[in-house]
Amino acid sequence: MCILANTAIPSHEIALLFLATGLLLAMARLLGEFAKRLGLPSVLGELLAGVFLGPTILGWAFPHVEATIFPPAGEIATAIHAFTALGIALFLLVAGMEVDLADDLTVWRQGRSAVTVAVMGMAIPFILGFGLAWMAPRWLGIQPNASHSVFALFVAIALAITALPVIAKILMDLHLYRSNIGMVIVAAAILNDLVGWLVFAFLIGLMGGKGPHAFTITQTVLLTLAFAVCMLTLGRWLIDRILPWFQAHASWPGGIIGTALAMALLCAAFTEWIGVHAIFGAFMFGVALGDSRHLREQTRATLDQFISFFFAPLFFATIGLEVNFATNFDLPLILIITLIATIGKIVGCGLGARWSGFSNRQAWAVGFGMNARGAMEIILGLLAMEAGLINQRLFVALVVMAMLTSLFSGSMIQWVLGGRKRPKLSELLTSNGFVKLQATDRRSAVNELVQALRTKTDGDSVDREAINWEGLSHRVWAREHLLPTNSEHGLAIVRASFMELKEPLIAVGASSAGIDFMSPDKQPAKLICLLLTHPDELRLQRSLLSDISRSFEDSEHVDHAVGVTNFTEFLALLNSGKPAGPPVPAKVESVV
Repeated sequence: MCILANTAIPSHEIALLFLATGLLLAMARLLGEFAKRLGLPSVLGELLAGVFLGPTILGWAFPHVEATIFPPAGEIATAIHAFTALGIALFLLVAGMEVDLADDLTVWRQGRSAVTVAVMGMAIPFILGFGLAWMAPRWLGIQPNASHSVFALFVAIALAITALPVIAKILMDLHLYRSNIGMVIVAAAILNDLVGWLVFAFLIGLMGGKGPHAFTITQTVLLTLAFAVCMLTLGRWLIDRILPWFQAHASWPGGIIGTALAMALLCAAFTEWIGVHAIFGAFMFGVALGDSRHLREQTRATLDQFISFFFAPLFFATIGLEVNFATNFDLPLILIITLIATIGKIVGCGLGARWSGFSNRQAWAVGFGMNARGAMEIILGLLAMEAGLINQRLFVALVVMAMLTSLFSGSMIQWVLGGRKRPKLSELLTSNGFVKLQATDRRSAVNELVQALRTKTDGDSVDREAINWEGLSHRVWAREHLLPTNSEHGLAIVRASFMELKEPLIAVGASSAGIDFMSPDKQPAKLICLLLTHPDELRLQRSLLSDISRSFEDSEHVDHAVGVTNFTEFLALLNSGKPAGPPVPAKVESVV
């Protein structure tokens, strides 16, 4: 209370600030998770949170409520704006850490292919965007006092830039990240982002106002280049050398995380001071930090989760508070922006890939992969709107274009390559498919798992009426009896293929006492997975077998799975990727 009494902000204003922040974060996380369940980027749900709570919906239905919780000016507005600025900088820190300059997937190892794809993928949309903005600036949405040339340069770079985090996530989901195509796409995206953000940093300097320590354009350009070169050379080397010392003497992982955040903010402050935006400093520090071979994966993951699940949702949700998406939704403008951005990027990257020796299908896949824009495009648009360069109509068009390109990139890559995304165990397993087994022998366990799959659950698309379950159970056992499942460290995987199965079926049984599945290591199986697929789905079967093996790679993971009490806990264990603590002792249930 003493702290609150000494502050200049009244207590009711602080209460409203906490209310506004809590509502934004809760709505953003809720809709973000819902979007992920639908196979959409979580940023789409986070954006919709601001649309619901901002002038578009809440302001239209209850304008007084919206103005009270999210006032356009005052202490609350200033605090939310500060959260936004901090969120942008930290989000770019995480984006920079995705740029792995030392890995074998980077520009340096991919050589001519990556450079050709990156250059062509930037040049063609840049030329198309610049030409359109130069010829029709007022129709596109230039602000009255904005520079014509700066506006044209912004539109050009906005249509040419990519979104490395989104691209990397799409490739990992499609199991293409370490393929030849994935290597070139990631390497080209790294180069694309580095050049794009450097150019945009200059534009921010041209757009921004002059402070008390303002530099000339020439000084800003030289200082920015010097900072970038320093961070990519001396900065990388220095961080790589001192990181082991910090990890040896500082609290882990808190000491490293705190130091990383502090350094990112200092770099952001420096680039803001020299006349470019703070995001560039945070991004370049992220590149230097993420490149260190001494950065532990847990530290990287903790930073990513802290920022991606707190600051990033708040930032994207606040975008909806700035703009009325309903009144500024201009369909012709959205179509033109999306069309030019998509054609320019796909044609440019596709031509670059063809000249590098890729086949037609592979070249198209590279083009669609590089077309994902996502959060980067939204950040560029927001900064340009705040600098008074573009109006809200063009900003909404850029946001919609970024979302559409991110949504369709993955599916278009699958379509071009003639494949489809292979689902994971956690995506196929339903509530009826997790069983606490009562069986004490192999055949009874198989029958129990098959019978569990007969029950239809909500959202289940499998036609269970067309399956002869009794015959299927006999055939599964016949296959298992003839070719016993090889199991290790308490895991057994029973698999079989049947023509009548349109979609794969999976059941998982947990046995506290364990069942003898004739394991080579002589250990009883405590976790039994039943995998049923169509005979033509051999690649899918192999993918699921690999996913199951990775999910339960040792006896500790198996013991944790056996110790859960229900399907929700089991699904949480699968999604967490590893045990959160010591294994829960499995209780032997008495049979009454």
